[in-house]
Amino acid sequence: MAITLTENAAKQIQSQLAKHGKGIALRIGVKTVGCTGLAHTFDIAEDIKPTDHSFESHGARVLVDAKSLVFLDGSRIDFVTEGLKQMFKFDNPNVDNECGCGESFNVKKTLPDTATTGTAS
Repeated sequence: MAITLTENAAKQIQSQLAKHGKGIALRIGVKTVGCTGLAHTFDIAEDIKPTDHSFESHGARVLVDAKSLVFLDGSRIDFVTEGLKQMFKFDNPNVDNECGCGESFNVKKTLPDTATTGTAS
């Protein structure tokens, strides 16, 4: 299981941690929302929880809880600018389709029902 970051994503994470003034990583997860089913969550992590998986690329760390990792495994995360909008962009091999606005997604494979309730805090 793996999640990778581009250099741009790593720089943005490092910048956000510095701006926040504390924290060890960006915590990424999924929650049930939106018109397609799932949406990404982001938070500054100040500690590593027992259920977290840690991934490092280009000197930055992301933490993902076990339930969210089922949906995010294999993802490559970039930080992009599209027009006036800046955002983390996921290249996730598990995604079947996304809603028109790009805020939510669903996955290709059938996953355990308990995984859909997992959120990152």
